[in-house]
Amino acid sequence: MEKRNLKYKLILIVCLLVTAISFESCESYLDKAPEATISERDVYGNFISFQGFIEELYACVVDLGKTGGETTQFNWGDESVASSGPSSWDIGNYWSQSYVYGTSVNTDASAGGLQASSIWGNGWYGIKKANLGLSKLDMMVDATQEEKDLIEGQALFFRGFLHFEIIKWYGGMPYMDRYISPSEVLREPRLNYRESSLKAADDLRAAADLLPVDWDQTEAGKATLGNNRQRASKVMALSMLGKVLLYAGSPMMNEESTGNATYDADLCKQAAAAFAEAISVCNSSNMFRLQPWATWEENFWVDAPGNDKMNGGTEAIMLPVVRAKDKVRWSAVQRFVPATLGVPYNMLDVPTHNWVKNYYMANGLPITDAASGYDPANPWVGREPRFYKDIVIDGDEIVLSSGAGVDKYAQLYSGGRHRQASGGSQTGYLMKRWAPIGCNVWDARWDNFQFYVPNMRLADVYLMYAEAVVNGYGTPQSSVPGSITAIQAINIIRNRAQLPDLTAAYTASKEAFMADLIQERAVELAWDGNRLPDLRRWNLSEDMRYRVKTAVDFDRNIDGKPINITERVIITRVVEKKHNWLPLQVSHTKLYPEYFQNPGW
Repeated sequence: MEKRNLKYKLILIVCLLVTAISFESCESYLDKAPEATISERDVYGNFISFQGFIEELYACVVDLGKTGGETTQFNWGDESVASSGPSSWDIGNYWSQSYVYGTSVNTDASAGGLQASSIWGNGWYGIKKANLGLSKLDMMVDATQEEKDLIEGQALFFRGFLHFEIIKWYGGMPYMDRYISPSEVLREPRLNYRESSLKAADDLRAAADLLPVDWDQTEAGKATLGNNRQRASKVMALSMLGKVLLYAGSPMMNEESTGNATYDADLCKQAAAAFAEAISVCNSSNMFRLQPWATWEENFWVDAPGNDKMNGGTEAIMLPVVRAKDKVRWSAVQRFVPATLGVPYNMLDVPTHNWVKNYYMANGLPITDAASGYDPANPWVGREPRFYKDIVIDGDEIVLSSGAGVDKYAQLYSGGRHRQASGGSQTGYLMKRWAPIGCNVWDARWDNFQFYVPNMRLADVYLMYAEAVVNGYGTPQSSVPGSITAIQAINIIRNRAQLPDLTAAYTASKEAFMADLIQERAVELAWDGNRLPDLRRWNLSEDMRYRVKTAVDFDRNIDGKPINITERVIITRVVEKKHNWLPLQVSHTKLYPEYFQNPGW
């Protein structure tokens, strides 16, 4: 087994070097170097070498949690604000796109390389690589059927997933389902969103039928036994299939495709069926399961001495590839920790007051419900458990060591030490979902701290299932035949967070249920990159309720309680209809007429 593992690693390194030389000239390189010891047959002829070629596709998944500045997803929607001032996204300058959402590609290793590359650049690179792999399947002669299925399934998964990542932000695109040589003139027309999505759905469905539930249970997976969790699997493909179909059936995407700014019930039913299948496989296999409440934080971060462990626990269906373990420390603290705690940067992201109001009361009711018991004079008393796990409020302990002196407890009142304009919170809150207590120079917890933003969690699958069912079948009491109801799905997530079931007021109609679902997604999926895509696809991005970012100003009384509480507008996000989609680079739109610019840009 050790010899086989060593052989696997050596061939993987060789294959990555071959593909890294120049992907676009891969075939010509092999043709022009007859003296080379590596031939196409070496690369594609058997599972171990072909898998080495496929491995690079995992590196094409952009790690949204490890980029900084205005490229971070945390400051896109209404959930947070840049403490150093408004971002280009807040003022509507989507031309400022750079690494993560942009059409440029960062290849500077010192700046993160592929780690900081764009969804656009990584996406098209990975799609072409997947197509090249699919075009070479016939060369895989020294392989079992299981091994052939694994290679084809992974290539199809990434082709569908990477197309979805691009169209989610840029709208319908040409669907590249064949390998195009560098010499071929590209004239593929842009498709509408629905057409693009259905092609991605076909790939993901095919991938789900080929991929295993658990790689550890395959013969091929034994070579990397215990290290297969992040590999593309049946549940991963089914979950992404449901997401692709739900997005295509959502109001904004349906409007782009058909002119109707409503849910497409048929696509929602198809999405619900995919989610139901994913949930069923999880229940029968126990491969993925909701993280227990006692260790809920492991979804987001872990203490990992030696940096040898990832977060995600039992719930993360898809995580990004680890590229630079030591990058985590500075990504975390630069964003969420005040400069007074020993951070050599200005803090980037702090929760907004408007966002904090999404958290329910402990009885499970929104603070806007008259029966909730919410007291505006004591706004942080009696809130739900996730509030206290996610949000740092005035007076909370933020340093464990007694050596921190005045920095041991948060001073977030107006004029407080941790409300400083430079490197402090301008909203009255700090975040601890992605930066737990102890990330500071005294506790130095960040030395072992690891966090990776999941691309997909099982909790998200349950919530998307609920949304797909209610908009596909028409009522919260509906279900995919043989599966749970929309109400049961959302209650599973609420109950895990120690909240009671939804009351009748929120299950009486589709509209009431959707209003609560929007709020539940805001809380459960906070700061994970889902918020702006959600607001966009719901056609709510222009809604003033989600454009205004606010702070809470207050003083302390002699007992340390907040008084003189007022809400202050920090910025109103600039959002017009054109901001539904990111602009394409002008040079790209001049390539040929069928490749046109998005409306308004």
